[in-house]
Amino acid sequence: MKLYDMRVAPNPRRVRIFIAEKGLDVPRVEINIRAGENLEPAFLAINPRGLLPTLELEDGTVIDETTAICRYFEGLHPEPPLLGTTPLEQAMVECWNRRIEFDAGQPVIDAFRNSYPPYAERAIPGRSGTAAIPGLVERGRARLADFYPAIDRRLGESEYVAGGHFSLADITLLCIVDFAVAVKLPAPEGCAHFARWHAQVSARPSAQA
Repeated sequence: MKLYDMRVAPNPRRVRIFIAEKGLDVPRVEINIRAGENLEPAFLAINPRGLLPTLELEDGTVIDETTAICRYFEGLHPEPPLLGTTPLEQAMVECWNRRIEFDAGQPVIDAFRNSYPPYAERAIPGRSGTAAIPGLVERGRARLADFYPAIDRRLGESEYVAGGHFSLADITLLCIVDFAVAVKLPAPEGCAHFARWHAQVSARPSAQA
């Protein structure tokens, strides 16, 4: 088993944190997206989509979607549960995980990839020859600005994003907002509930994965 990874990218970090919470040790292969290693023939032979993270199993099976990789590990190692245990918990984790991906993750990626010069012709992950669209930068920033107050309200109602337990939804949010800070798109001042949550989950040992 191998996990194809990149230390600074948010989606591979989601899998690393998930694996760390499970107490697992999975061999990693670092792929430099900035340098275009994910678009080179050697990696495309493993994953023709050119995306990270990618999990390659011993029999050659490849799983390349973050949540799917996490579901695989949850099925093998159900403790501690990170995808919910009851139908309602599972639905809430899925609901919030998807909301965060769409309402925060996509805006951050739009704002970053369409303004970062090395990605001028690589605006879509896993592809070359797709030109950046400058208008998506401001739209991404505006969508993210709407998201922060909404997630702050949610965290005023709930200790963790999807309810009373730490879950994949918290991992997704942590990785996206930490990447947003790195690309100068931090949460606005005054999001006290979000700040409480961020300090709490950042203190978990797995956050260093």
